[in-house]
Amino acid sequence: MRLEPFEPHHRAGLTAVAGADPDLFRHIPFPVARQGYGAWFEFLRADQAAGRSIPHAVFWNGELIGQSCYLNIRPREAGVEIGSTWYARAAQGGIVNPTCKLLLIGNAFDQGAERVELKTDALNEHSRAAMLKMGARFEGIHRKHMRRADGSLRDTAWFSVIREEWPEVKAGLEKRLLVLG
Repeated sequence: MRLEPFEPHHRAGLTAVAGADPDLFRHIPFPVARQGYGAWFEFLRADQAAGRSIPHAVFWNGELIGQSCYLNIRPREAGVEIGSTWYARAAQGGIVNPTCKLLLIGNAFDQGAERVELKTDALNEHSRAAMLKMGARFEGIHRKHMRRADGSLRDTAWFSVIREEWPEVKAGLEKRLLVLG
């Protein structure tokens, strides 16, 4: 697996992967279906330039398959969120997401984070299950927390891993990778 912080040359490849399956974005707050992936890419690049996020292009076996981002970077509180994650359908449900999370969470703690957050639409059962399976702790539901792409207010399910939990979460992810690999 290779993660590369977004650069302009990633836009075309990510747009092509995203365009092959618009249903990938039904739980993403940005209106990808209406505005297109390119608009979201530019939004994330602007956040990246402002130091608010670090979006990554995700490669598996040399092929560009999706993205995952550091969001809501808070140096003062030593916290960061990992989100805006999506993968091509063929890359889901296997080794890709646990590998990506192992790299991103590990790097966050290596860089001094004390808390890594993950969140999803409370209706997104697939993502919620993946967060629990990786060992993140469910913290609750923030009601009417943010707007969905269609303008409705969503309830958001919050998860986290704190530094003291990381060794156990890391060991669980590594064990899963051995089984899946």
